[in-house]
Amino acid sequence: MRIAEVYASVQGEGGLTGTSSVFVRTSGCNLRCWFCDTPFASWQPQGDDLDVGEVLRRVAEWESRHVVVTGGEPMLFAELIPLCAGLRDRGYHITIETAGTLYLPVDCDLMSISPKFASSAPPLDDNPTWYRRHQRTRHAPDVIRRLVDEYTYQIKFVIDTPADCEEVEHFLAGFPEIVRKEVLLMPQGQVAEQLDRVADWLQPYCESQELQYCPRKQIEWFGLVRGT
Repeated sequence: MRIAEVYASVQGEGGLTGTSSVFVRTSGCNLRCWFCDTPFASWQPQGDDLDVGEVLRRVAEWESRHVVVTGGEPMLFAELIPLCAGLRDRGYHITIETAGTLYLPVDCDLMSISPKFASSAPPLDDNPTWYRRHQRTRHAPDVIRRLVDEYTYQIKFVIDTPADCEEVEHFLAGFPEIVRKEVLLMPQGQVAEQLDRVADWLQPYCESQELQYCPRKQIEWFGLVRGT
């Protein structure tokens, strides 16, 4: 599988925020969000082709017992199945971060699902091929239902404007099985000032709607840099 980076840091998003973790970032994605903050794993995929044994060896170099497999889109790689099995055999807590468009029968403790709205697509005039492909594949209801049914999960949405909050409610109306307290709304932004501007209105909105506001602490702590 193609791996962009393996590094130790602190989880900055979701229910495990603040947890020391080893991150395994796969390189390659079936979507092309305009706001992607890891273009080296999507728009311009970088990295090395590593076998599962080598990935496990690199994870073991760090002391943390939490592993986050992220991307890009890790569900693109069938090797994710033996990788997660190997992590489980070694006693790691496993989080998988996915857009929820693809399914693999992987072993994990937390499925962190980040569905994408129509507003996430790249501009049609700039990227017509990827615009059409993104819109065609970004929403896979059957995959979402299967992941929610089979795993402990959290649902994370990137929110840029109040219109995105309306999209959240429309999305949730189609999935009555999703528990609202497991739904987290994150501000879109690549610097702390952008995050703060969205947080000013998004945080009170979450409180009023019984949803979780989800800060993106890794940007606040480190800035938008690789290896964090």
